[in-house]
Amino acid sequence: MSSWFDAKTEEPLLQEQARNLDSFLHAISDGKVTTAEVEAQEDRMVALMKKIEPQLTPELHEMVTQLLIEVTAYDLMQVMNMMQATRPSSRKLVL
Repeated sequence: MSSWFDAKTEEPLLQEQARNLDSFLHAISDGKVTTAEVEAQEDRMVALMKKIEPQLTPELHEMVTQLLIEVTAYDLMQVMNMMQATRPSSRKLVL
């Protein structure tokens, strides 16, 4: 079983584990991620969710749902933060 946290630092390991997924490595190997690659990743995610969901108790289902929402929000915030950090600051055009 893979831990979600580093044993020494207690930092989350999900990103590191995701970066080592064969599907992720294949998708980024050419320097771009295509719509087809995103759709394939979504298919894998949905299949796993459908496999796991029926096995969860109602209480655990609620907790896992909240975890998935928090991870999704974190990922979206991280992407937005990186995009903002790499975007050149706008300058007013002075005539």
